[in-house]
Amino acid sequence: MNPRFSRPHAAARGSLITIAAAAAILLLQSCTGKSDWLMFRGEQGRGYTTTSIQPPIAVKWKLKLQYQEGPALTFNPPVILDNTIYFGSDDGNFYALDIESGYMRWVYKTDGPINSVPAADEENVYFGSNDGYFYCVDRQTGELVWSFNAGKTVQSSTIKYKDHVIFTSDVGATYFFDPAGVEEFNIPNYVWLRHTFQLYEDVMYFAPGPQNQPRSLGAYDITTSNYLWLLNTFDDNAIWYSFPALKGGLLFYGTASFPSDPMDLTYFALDRRTGEEVWRNYDQSNIGVRTRISPYELFANNLEILDYLAPSLWKNLVIFSSGDTTIRAFSQKSGALAWTHSFQYPTSSPPTVAKDRVYFGVHGDNLSEDMPVPSELSAQIPGYTPARIVCLSARTGRSLWELDIEGSVLSGPVVAGNWIVFGTDQNVFYVLEEVL
Repeated sequence: MNPRFSRPHAAARGSLITIAAAAAILLLQSCTGKSDWLMFRGEQGRGYTTTSIQPPIAVKWKLKLQYQEGPALTFNPPVILDNTIYFGSDDGNFYALDIESGYMRWVYKTDGPINSVPAADEENVYFGSNDGYFYCVDRQTGELVWSFNAGKTVQSSTIKYKDHVIFTSDVGATYFFDPAGVEEFNIPNYVWLRHTFQLYEDVMYFAPGPQNQPRSLGAYDITTSNYLWLLNTFDDNAIWYSFPALKGGLLFYGTASFPSDPMDLTYFALDRRTGEEVWRNYDQSNIGVRTRISPYELFANNLEILDYLAPSLWKNLVIFSSGDTTIRAFSQKSGALAWTHSFQYPTSSPPTVAKDRVYFGVHGDNLSEDMPVPSELSAQIPGYTPARIVCLSARTGRSLWELDIEGSVLSGPVVAGNWIVFGTDQNVFYVLEEVL
Protein backbone atom coordinates (compact mmCIF):
# COMPACT_ATOMS: atom_id res chain seq x y z
CA MET A 1 0.00 0.00 0.00
CA ASN A 2 1.38 3.37 -0.96
CA PRO A 3 1.59 6.09 1.70
CA ARG A 4 -0.39 9.28 1.38
CA PHE A 5 2.07 11.99 0.51
CA SER A 6 1.83 15.32 2.26
CA ARG A 7 2.08 18.74 0.73
CA PRO A 8 5.75 19.65 0.24
CA HIS A 9 7.54 21.64 2.90
CA ALA A 10 10.34 23.85 1.68
CA ALA A 11 13.62 23.31 3.46
CA ALA A 12 14.37 26.69 4.95
CA ARG A 13 17.82 28.08 4.26
CA GLY A 14 19.77 30.30 6.55
CA SER A 15 20.23 30.24 10.25
CA LEU A 16 17.34 30.03 12.69
CA ILE A 17 19.69 29.73 15.57
CA THR A 18 22.06 32.00 17.38
CA ILE A 19 25.49 30.73 18.27
CA ALA A 20 26.00 31.52 21.94
CA ALA A 21 29.24 32.81 23.34
CA ALA A 22 31.63 30.02 24.19
CA ALA A 23 31.73 29.26 27.88
CA ALA A 24 35.13 27.66 27.95
CA ILE A 25 38.68 28.05 26.74
CA LEU A 26 39.55 27.96 23.07
CA LEU A 27 39.87 24.34 22.03
CA LEU A 28 42.12 22.62 19.55
CA GLN A 29 40.48 21.42 16.36
CA SER A 30 39.42 17.78 16.51
CA CYS A 31 41.26 15.35 14.23
CA THR A 32 39.24 12.27 15.04
CA GLY A 33 37.60 11.91 11.62
CA LYS A 34 34.31 10.09 11.24
CA SER A 35 32.52 9.27 14.51
CA ASP A 36 28.91 8.13 14.32
CA TRP A 37 26.05 7.49 16.76
CA LEU A 38 23.22 6.06 14.68
CA MET A 39 21.05 4.02 17.06
CA PHE A 40 18.81 5.24 19.85
CA ARG A 41 20.60 4.22 23.08
CA GLY A 42 23.34 2.56 21.01
CA GLU A 43 23.75 -1.06 19.98
CA GLN A 44 20.97 -3.25 21.42
CA GLY A 45 19.80 -0.23 23.44
CA ARG A 46 22.64 -0.60 25.93
CA GLY A 47 23.37 3.11 26.34
CA TYR A 48 27.03 2.21 25.91
CA THR A 49 29.94 3.02 23.62
CA THR A 50 33.57 1.97 23.69
CA THR A 51 34.58 5.58 23.01
CA SER A 52 36.82 6.98 25.73
CA ILE A 53 36.58 10.66 26.72
CA GLN A 54 39.34 11.86 29.02
CA PRO A 55 39.44 15.12 30.98
CA PRO A 56 39.99 17.98 30.72
CA ILE A 57 36.57 18.52 29.09
CA ALA A 58 35.36 21.93 27.91
CA VAL A 59 32.56 23.43 25.82
CA LYS A 60 33.47 23.28 22.14
CA TRP A 61 30.37 25.26 21.16
CA LYS A 62 26.79 25.77 22.24
CA LEU A 63 23.77 27.30 20.57
CA LYS A 64 20.42 28.68 21.63
CA LEU A 65 17.44 27.41 19.68
CA GLN A 66 14.40 29.52 18.94
CA TYR A 67 12.96 31.15 22.03
CA GLN A 68 9.90 29.76 23.76
CA GLU A 69 8.13 30.58 27.01
CA GLY A 70 9.18 28.45 29.97
CA PRO A 71 11.53 25.47 30.15
CA ALA A 72 11.39 22.81 27.45
CA LEU A 73 10.15 19.41 28.57
CA THR A 74 11.82 17.45 25.80
CA PHE A 75 15.06 17.38 23.90
CA ASN A 76 15.37 13.84 22.63
CA PRO A 77 18.72 12.40 21.57
CA PRO A 78 20.25 13.25 18.18
CA VAL A 79 21.92 10.92 15.73
CA ILE A 80 25.38 11.69 14.38
CA LEU A 81 26.57 10.64 10.94
CA ASP A 82 29.58 11.90 8.95
CA ASN A 83 30.24 14.61 11.57
CA THR A 84 26.71 15.99 11.17
CA ILE A 85 24.23 16.14 14.08
CA TYR A 86 20.54 15.51 13.25
CA PHE A 87 17.79 16.27 15.77
CA GLY A 88 14.30 17.70 16.15
CA SER A 89 13.12 20.35 18.58
CA ASP A 90 10.07 21.73 20.37
CA ASP A 91 10.19 24.67 17.96
CA GLY A 92 9.01 22.36 15.15
CA ASN A 93 12.33 22.44 13.32
CA PHE A 94 14.55 19.53 12.38
CA TYR A 95 18.21 20.55 12.32
CA ALA A 96 21.37 19.35 10.61
CA LEU A 97 24.46 20.88 12.27
CA ASP A 98 28.17 20.52 11.63
CA ILE A 99 29.64 18.97 14.77
CA GLU A 100 32.95 20.79 14.41
CA SER A 101 31.62 24.34 14.19
CA GLY A 102 27.89 24.33 14.95
CA TYR A 103 27.26 25.64 11.42
CA MET A 104 23.72 24.84 10.32
CA ARG A 105 23.80 22.80 7.12
CA TRP A 106 20.02 23.00 6.78
CA VAL A 107 16.78 23.10 8.78
CA TYR A 108 13.45 21.51 7.87
CA LYS A 109 10.30 23.02 9.39
CA THR A 110 7.25 20.98 10.37
CA ASP A 111 3.90 22.19 11.69
CA GLY A 112 4.31 20.84 15.22
CA PRO A 113 6.87 20.12 17.91
CA ILE A 114 9.22 17.27 17.11
CA ASN A 115 9.39 14.74 19.92
CA SER A 116 10.68 11.71 18.05
CA VAL A 117 14.14 10.20 17.86
CA PRO A 118 15.44 10.20 14.27
CA ALA A 119 17.18 7.51 12.24
CA ALA A 120 19.59 8.06 9.37
CA ASP A 121 21.22 6.14 6.56
CA GLU A 122 23.66 7.14 3.83
CA GLU A 123 21.00 9.01 1.85
CA ASN A 124 18.20 10.14 4.16
CA VAL A 125 17.15 11.02 7.69
CA TYR A 126 13.76 9.89 9.08
CA PHE A 127 11.66 11.43 11.88
CA GLY A 128 8.12 12.07 13.09
CA SER A 129 6.36 15.24 14.21
CA ASN A 130 3.42 16.18 16.39
CA ASP A 131 1.78 17.55 13.24
CA GLY A 132 0.84 13.92 12.53
CA TYR A 133 3.31 13.33 9.70
CA PHE A 134 6.35 11.12 9.38
CA TYR A 135 9.11 12.57 7.21
CA CYS A 136 11.95 11.31 5.05
CA VAL A 137 14.37 14.14 4.22
CA ASP A 138 17.47 14.11 2.05
CA ARG A 139 20.43 14.04 4.41
CA GLN A 140 22.62 16.30 2.29
CA THR A 141 20.14 18.94 1.12
CA GLY A 142 17.31 18.93 3.65
CA GLU A 143 14.75 18.51 0.84
CA LEU A 144 11.63 16.42 1.40
CA VAL A 145 11.86 12.94 -0.17
CA TRP A 146 8.55 11.56 1.07
CA SER A 147 6.13 11.89 3.98
CA PHE A 148 3.26 9.92 5.44
CA ASN A 149 0.17 11.23 7.19
CA ALA A 150 -0.16 8.98 10.24
CA GLY A 151 -3.22 10.87 11.44
CA LYS A 152 -1.83 10.89 14.99
CA THR A 153 1.17 12.47 16.68
CA VAL A 154 4.40 10.57 16.04
CA GLN A 155 6.46 10.70 19.25
CA SER A 156 8.45 7.48 19.07
CA SER A 157 11.88 6.14 18.46
CA THR A 158 12.61 5.59 14.77
CA ILE A 159 14.58 2.54 13.69
CA LYS A 160 16.20 1.71 10.37
CA TYR A 161 16.39 -2.09 10.46
CA LYS A 162 17.52 -3.98 7.38
CA ASP A 163 15.19 -2.69 4.64
CA HIS A 164 12.58 -1.34 7.06
CA VAL A 165 11.96 2.14 8.47
CA ILE A 166 9.92 1.69 11.65
CA PHE A 167 8.05 4.17 13.86
CA THR A 168 4.90 4.34 16.00
CA SER A 169 2.07 6.85 16.13
CA ASP A 170 0.36 7.60 19.44
CA VAL A 171 -2.64 5.27 19.91
CA GLY A 172 -2.38 4.43 16.23
CA ALA A 173 0.03 1.83 14.86
CA THR A 174 3.63 0.77 14.55
CA TYR A 175 4.42 1.22 10.86
CA PHE A 176 6.94 -0.62 8.69
CA PHE A 177 7.96 1.24 5.52
CA ASP A 178 10.57 0.57 2.92
CA PRO A 179 13.12 3.38 2.43
CA ALA A 180 11.28 4.54 -0.72
CA GLY A 181 8.17 5.38 1.31
CA VAL A 182 5.97 2.36 0.59
CA GLU A 183 4.11 1.00 3.60
CA GLU A 184 4.78 -2.73 4.07
CA PHE A 185 2.63 -3.57 7.09
CA ASN A 186 1.69 -2.25 10.53
CA ILE A 187 0.97 -3.46 14.05
CA PRO A 188 -2.05 -1.74 15.66
CA ASN A 189 -1.19 0.31 18.75
CA TYR A 190 -4.29 0.52 20.91
CA VAL A 191 -3.09 2.42 23.99
CA TRP A 192 0.59 3.38 23.98
CA LEU A 193 1.97 6.93 23.79
CA ARG A 194 5.61 7.94 23.18
CA HIS A 195 6.49 4.40 22.24
CA THR A 196 10.09 3.18 22.32
CA PHE A 197 11.21 -0.21 21.07
CA GLN A 198 14.04 -2.03 19.40
CA LEU A 199 14.64 -4.85 16.94
CA TYR A 200 17.15 -7.64 17.29
CA GLU A 201 17.38 -10.84 15.27
CA ASP A 202 14.04 -10.01 13.58
CA VAL A 203 12.23 -9.67 16.91
CA MET A 204 10.64 -6.39 17.96
CA TYR A 205 10.97 -5.97 21.71
CA PHE A 206 8.19 -4.04 23.43
CA ALA A 207 5.88 -4.17 20.43
CA PRO A 208 2.32 -2.95 21.22
CA GLY A 209 0.12 -5.82 22.36
CA PRO A 210 -2.73 -7.41 20.36
CA GLN A 211 -6.36 -6.33 20.48
CA ASN A 212 -7.29 -8.88 23.14
CA GLN A 213 -4.44 -7.62 25.38
CA PRO A 214 -4.01 -4.01 24.28
CA ARG A 215 -2.16 -2.84 27.39
CA SER A 216 0.58 -5.41 27.04
CA LEU A 217 4.04 -5.09 25.51
CA GLY A 218 5.54 -8.02 23.69
CA ALA A 219 8.29 -9.68 21.72
CA TYR A 220 7.00 -9.78 18.13
CA ASP A 221 8.63 -11.82 15.36
CA ILE A 222 8.38 -9.65 12.24
CA THR A 223 9.11 -12.60 9.91
CA THR A 224 6.19 -14.73 11.14
CA SER A 225 3.90 -11.92 12.42
CA ASN A 226 3.55 -13.70 15.76
CA TYR A 227 4.05 -12.65 19.37
CA LEU A 228 6.67 -14.79 21.10
CA TRP A 229 5.56 -13.56 24.52
CA LEU A 230 3.57 -10.76 26.13
CA LEU A 231 4.31 -8.68 29.20
CA ASN A 232 1.05 -8.15 31.08
CA THR A 233 1.48 -4.60 32.33
CA PHE A 234 -1.50 -4.89 34.69
CA ASP A 235 0.70 -7.02 36.94
CA ASP A 236 3.14 -4.16 37.49
CA ASN A 237 0.61 -1.39 38.17
CA ALA A 238 3.06 0.99 36.49
CA ILE A 239 2.37 4.15 34.49
CA TRP A 240 5.73 4.31 32.70
CA TYR A 241 7.79 1.59 31.02
CA SER A 242 11.32 2.39 29.96
CA PHE A 243 13.04 1.57 26.71
CA PRO A 244 14.40 -2.02 26.92
CA ALA A 245 18.11 -2.86 26.75
CA LEU A 246 19.39 -6.26 25.61
CA LYS A 247 22.48 -8.26 26.44
CA GLY A 248 22.91 -11.95 25.80
CA GLY A 249 19.70 -13.68 26.76
CA LEU A 250 18.44 -10.88 29.04
CA LEU A 251 16.21 -7.83 28.58
CA PHE A 252 16.44 -4.98 31.12
CA TYR A 253 13.94 -2.19 31.80
CA GLY A 254 12.53 -0.01 34.58
CA THR A 255 9.06 1.14 35.59
CA ALA A 256 7.58 3.98 37.64
CA SER A 257 4.24 4.06 39.46
CA PHE A 258 2.38 6.30 41.89
CA PRO A 259 0.30 4.25 44.31
CA SER A 260 1.60 6.66 46.92
CA ASP A 261 4.05 9.50 47.41
CA PRO A 262 7.00 8.98 46.87
CA MET A 263 7.16 7.23 43.52
CA ASP A 264 7.64 3.46 43.31
CA LEU A 265 10.57 2.39 41.12
CA THR A 266 11.02 -1.18 39.94
CA TYR A 267 13.89 -2.60 37.91
CA PHE A 268 13.59 -5.83 35.91
CA ALA A 269 15.55 -8.44 34.01
CA LEU A 270 13.59 -10.82 31.75
CA ASP A 271 14.60 -13.79 29.68
CA ARG A 272 14.35 -12.17 26.25
CA ARG A 273 13.37 -15.43 24.55
CA THR A 274 10.52 -16.40 26.89
CA GLY A 275 9.59 -13.18 28.72
CA GLU A 276 9.99 -14.92 32.07
CA GLU A 277 11.18 -12.76 34.94
CA VAL A 278 14.78 -13.40 36.00
CA TRP A 279 14.87 -10.81 38.77
CA ARG A 280 13.27 -7.59 39.97
CA ASN A 281 14.50 -4.95 42.40
CA TYR A 282 12.26 -2.41 44.08
CA ASP A 283 12.95 1.02 45.59
CA GLN A 284 11.14 4.27 46.36
CA SER A 285 12.15 7.61 44.92
CA ASN A 286 13.75 10.38 46.95
CA ILE A 287 13.72 13.80 45.30
CA GLY A 288 15.65 15.52 48.09
CA VAL A 289 14.86 18.30 50.55
CA ARG A 290 16.10 21.09 48.26
CA THR A 291 13.62 20.36 45.46
CA ARG A 292 10.49 22.49 45.81
CA ILE A 293 8.38 20.41 43.47
CA SER A 294 6.15 17.38 44.10
CA PRO A 295 7.34 13.93 43.05
CA TYR A 296 4.40 13.59 40.66
CA GLU A 297 5.07 16.96 39.02
CA LEU A 298 8.73 16.03 38.59
CA PHE A 299 7.69 12.70 37.06
CA ALA A 300 5.19 14.41 34.73
CA ASN A 301 7.94 16.73 33.51
CA ASN A 302 9.90 13.67 32.36
CA LEU A 303 7.16 12.00 30.33
CA GLU A 304 8.14 13.51 26.99
CA ILE A 305 11.73 12.28 27.37
CA LEU A 306 11.65 9.06 25.39
CA ASP A 307 14.62 7.47 27.15
CA TYR A 308 13.37 8.31 30.66
CA LEU A 309 14.31 5.44 33.04
CA ALA A 310 16.29 3.69 30.27
CA PRO A 311 19.18 1.59 31.60
CA SER A 312 22.84 1.54 30.57
CA LEU A 313 24.74 -1.75 30.47
CA TRP A 314 28.43 -1.94 31.38
CA LYS A 315 30.29 -5.23 31.81
CA ASN A 316 28.29 -7.10 34.48
CA LEU A 317 26.27 -4.07 35.68
CA VAL A 318 22.99 -2.42 34.69
CA ILE A 319 22.87 1.26 35.67
CA PHE A 320 19.72 3.37 36.15
CA SER A 321 19.10 7.02 36.88
CA SER A 322 15.41 7.34 37.67
CA GLY A 323 14.56 11.01 37.94
CA ASP A 324 15.23 11.04 41.68
CA THR A 325 18.42 11.87 43.57
CA THR A 326 20.03 8.42 43.33
CA ILE A 327 21.76 6.59 40.52
CA ARG A 328 21.77 2.81 41.03
CA ALA A 329 23.89 -0.01 39.62
CA PHE A 330 22.71 -3.64 39.85
CA SER A 331 24.27 -6.96 38.95
CA GLN A 332 22.97 -7.99 35.53
CA LYS A 333 22.90 -11.62 36.60
CA SER A 334 21.27 -11.44 40.04
CA GLY A 335 19.85 -7.92 40.44
CA ALA A 336 21.93 -7.41 43.59
CA LEU A 337 22.73 -3.76 44.30
CA ALA A 338 26.37 -3.08 43.36
CA TRP A 339 26.64 0.65 44.14
CA THR A 340 24.65 3.86 44.46
CA HIS A 341 25.53 7.53 44.21
CA SER A 342 23.20 10.22 45.60
CA PHE A 343 22.94 13.96 44.93
CA GLN A 344 21.21 16.88 46.61
CA TYR A 345 19.09 17.37 43.49
CA PRO A 346 17.34 14.86 41.20
CA THR A 347 18.99 13.46 38.11
CA SER A 348 17.61 14.97 34.90
CA SER A 349 18.56 12.40 32.25
CA PRO A 350 19.26 8.70 31.82
CA PRO A 351 22.89 7.64 31.82
CA THR A 352 25.22 6.98 28.92
CA VAL A 353 28.35 4.91 29.54
CA ALA A 354 31.45 5.61 27.44
CA LYS A 355 34.25 3.09 28.04
CA ASP A 356 34.16 3.01 31.86
CA ARG A 357 32.53 6.37 32.64
CA VAL A 358 28.89 7.26 33.22
CA TYR A 359 27.52 10.59 31.92
CA PHE A 360 24.15 12.13 32.85
CA GLY A 361 22.52 15.36 33.98
CA VAL A 362 21.60 16.61 37.46
CA HIS A 363 19.14 19.40 38.20
CA GLY A 364 19.99 22.42 40.35
CA ASP A 365 18.03 25.34 41.74
CA ASN A 366 16.73 25.92 38.20
CA LEU A 367 14.25 23.10 38.92
CA SER A 368 12.51 25.28 41.51
CA GLU A 369 12.86 28.72 40.01
CA ASP A 370 10.15 30.45 37.92
CA MET A 371 12.89 32.00 35.80
CA PRO A 372 15.96 29.74 35.67
CA VAL A 373 19.24 31.60 35.82
CA PRO A 374 21.80 31.14 33.00
CA SER A 375 24.93 29.41 34.27
CA GLU A 376 27.11 32.41 33.47
CA LEU A 377 25.00 34.56 35.85
CA SER A 378 24.40 32.03 38.62
CA ALA A 379 27.75 32.76 40.29
CA GLN A 380 26.40 36.22 41.09
CA ILE A 381 23.61 34.77 43.26
CA PRO A 382 24.79 33.59 46.69
CA GLY A 383 24.01 29.93 47.29
CA TYR A 384 22.61 29.31 43.81
CA THR A 385 23.33 25.79 42.49
CA PRO A 386 23.19 25.51 38.68
CA ALA A 387 22.29 22.39 36.73
CA ARG A 388 25.24 20.32 35.59
CA ILE A 389 26.47 17.34 33.64
CA VAL A 390 28.16 14.73 35.81
CA CYS A 391 30.71 11.96 35.19
CA LEU A 392 31.01 8.92 37.49
CA SER A 393 33.12 5.79 37.46
CA ALA A 394 31.02 2.94 36.02
CA ARG A 395 32.91 0.50 38.19
CA THR A 396 32.41 2.14 41.59
CA GLY A 397 30.03 5.10 41.18
CA ARG A 398 32.77 7.47 42.38
CA SER A 399 32.42 11.09 41.20
CA LEU A 400 35.06 12.02 38.59
CA TRP A 401 34.03 15.48 37.37
CA GLU A 402 31.05 17.75 36.78
CA LEU A 403 30.42 20.85 34.67
CA ASP A 404 27.88 23.64 35.28
CA ILE A 405 25.62 24.20 32.28
CA GLU A 406 22.71 26.40 31.22
CA GLY A 407 19.61 24.34 31.99
CA SER A 408 19.11 20.68 32.85
CA VAL A 409 20.27 17.93 30.50
CA LEU A 410 17.31 16.28 28.79
CA SER A 411 17.87 12.74 27.50
CA GLY A 412 21.01 10.65 27.71
CA PRO A 413 24.12 12.41 26.38
CA VAL A 414 25.38 11.11 23.03
CA VAL A 415 29.11 10.30 23.02
CA ALA A 416 30.87 10.13 19.65
CA GLY A 417 34.54 10.64 18.85
CA ASN A 418 35.91 13.31 21.19
CA TRP A 419 32.47 14.83 21.71
CA ILE A 420 29.67 14.71 24.27
CA VAL A 421 26.42 16.04 22.77
CA PHE A 422 23.17 16.96 24.57
CA GLY A 423 20.38 19.53 24.84
CA THR A 424 18.91 21.25 27.90
CA ASP A 425 15.53 22.45 29.10
CA GLN A 426 16.64 26.01 28.35
CA ASN A 427 16.78 25.09 24.64
CA VAL A 428 20.56 25.21 24.64
CA PHE A 429 22.39 22.63 22.55
CA TYR A 430 25.88 21.67 23.77
CA VAL A 431 28.86 19.99 22.22
CA LEU A 432 31.60 19.28 24.77
CA GLU A 433 35.03 18.18 23.65
CA GLU A 434 38.00 16.42 25.13
CA VAL A 435 40.88 18.90 25.17
CA LEU A 436 43.71 17.09 23.42
